Amino acid sequence: MSQTVPTSVQGQIESLILKLRRRQLRDSTEIALQVTWVLRSVIASTRGNHADALLDAVRAVGRRLELAQPTEVVVGNIVRRILYLIREECHVIEQEQAASTGARRPGEGDSTYFIGDAPTTASTDYTKNLSDLKAIVRDSLKDLQDELETHESRIANEALEHIHSNEIIMTLGNSRTVLAFLLKAAKTRRFQVIVAETAPSFDGHKMAKTLAQNNIDTTVINDSAIFAVMSRVNKVILGTHAVTVNGGLVASAGVLTVANAAKNHSVPVVVCCGLYKVSPIYPYDTEELELCMSPEEVLGRSEGEFMEQTNVVNPSFEYVPPDLVALFITNVGSHSPTYMYRLISEFYSKHDQSLN
Repeated sequence: MSQTVPTSVQGQIESLILKLRRRQLRDSTEIALQVTWVLRSVIASTRGNHADALLDAVRAVGRRLELAQPTEVVVGNIVRRILYLIREECHVIEQEQAASTGARRPGEGDSTYFIGDAPTTASTDYTKNLSDLKAIVRDSLKDLQDELETHESRIANEALEHIHSNEIIMTLGNSRTVLAFLLKAAKTRRFQVIVAETAPSFDGHKMAKTLAQNNIDTTVINDSAIFAVMSRVNKVILGTHAVTVNGGLVASAGVLTVANAAKNHSVPVVVCCGLYKVSPIYPYDTEELELCMSPEEVLGRSEGEFMEQTNVVNPSFEYVPPDLVALFITNVGSHSPTYMYRLISEFYSKHDQSLN
């Protein structure tokens, strides 16, 4: 069932696609919020209250957004999360209608199901016209938007369970989630933070400046000194760009170096990330998840003839295997990498693995 998207909504879609292609949006939370807002408009503009029409409309727009910037895993995560919400709400409405009439739906009462099938079972009829469906889905999207806006504070609330007095903590980059986590712990405990400078962006300098301004004992080190300093560290706390279904990370370049050094010195690696970054994608080809930026930041055009004889690689993201991570702290609790499969089954449907 295909429908024409109104011109105003089409303009929102094209504007977001353009921003993603040009990489004008870098912050994962901002990307997630904008995708949610656009898909909310798409759902509102879809005629009728048929679940299959909503699913088709969201999937079609979601496919375009995902193709605009394939390395932004968060885009596909939000699209699949919204598809799951539509399926779930349709299933709940059908259950309530069946309960009010005393009818038993096919499959109801069965004691077994596959992980990822519940509660939206294959017996749900998505072609029915359910009068309250769009209104209920809009409420669910508002809850999703609230989750995106408050996930950092929820993660920070767990800081005192993981950071203790007089510890030495290492981090890398300038993750807002990690920053909120450290600042929350610093209100009641004293500890030291070692920040790798994260060349060539030097985001570590920004993180260190903010920590120092909040009276946290902070030391900035060169990236080349990470292994040498790791023996003094009690734990490593990192942010990430995305989390794959097997518990691996798609993170800023340099995180793999930190994680390997931590493993060599038996230092636990803790990753702070919102649930919206956890993806049902399995990293069959890790190179597809890695991103290289322009080498001009590393070697400028002013180098002249030297540039013609040199190949410069400037990685932005890299894949980190799950065996290097000890714990994930999300806005729904703390989990080991092996629990990611179960967590994904609670928020995504296996029917939406592919948006094609």
